Amino acid sequence: MNIPNILTLIRLLLIPVIVVIHYLPFQWTYLVAAVVFMVASFTDWFDGYLARRLNQTTPFGAFLDPVADKVMVAVALAILIEKFDSPMMTIPGLIIISREIVISALREWMAELGKRTSVAVNFIGKLKTTAQMGSITLLLLTKGNELGEGLVGFAGLMLLLVAAVLTIWSMIVYLKAAWPDLTPFKEDK
Repeated sequence: MNIPNILTLIRLLLIPVIVVIHYLPFQWTYLVAAVVFMVASFTDWFDGYLARRLNQTTPFGAFLDPVADKVMVAVALAILIEKFDSPMMTIPGLIIISREIVISALREWMAELGKRTSVAVNFIGKLKTTAQMGSITLLLLTKGNELGEGLVGFAGLMLLLVAAVLTIWSMIVYLKAAWPDLTPFKEDK
């Protein structure tokens, strides 16, 4: 057990905390849930930075880190889909969740072929994650139940739409990289 792995475990433990806080019957819960999500999001960046900087990458961390990220995003999006009850939230939310499932399966399959590096995280994926974390934080900060309400809500909605576009774009990049291994027959030249 090292510091990066501990941070990843903390991120996993914060997921039910965000859910419980969000549903507490107090006026301040939206603010606290957003702050807890933001802290959890920061651990995503920080644990990776420390693992590389301190040369503390482990197979356990390599497995758990993306799991924690995907579960955290999926749970937060589920909360927001229920909170806002709007196609403008549901459609991008489902796009993001679906992409995460597809790419996770693709990475697992490519790993079985010994070609996991061809679908390794790239800059678009990192940009997508940043947009997702930012949009979710802003949308959790939205006090009311109207999507796009106020400046924070509007910024959260716009960033969510950017995240959805980046989600599709990054999925296309990963699928394109894996396409030669996904097609059943190789063309003879």
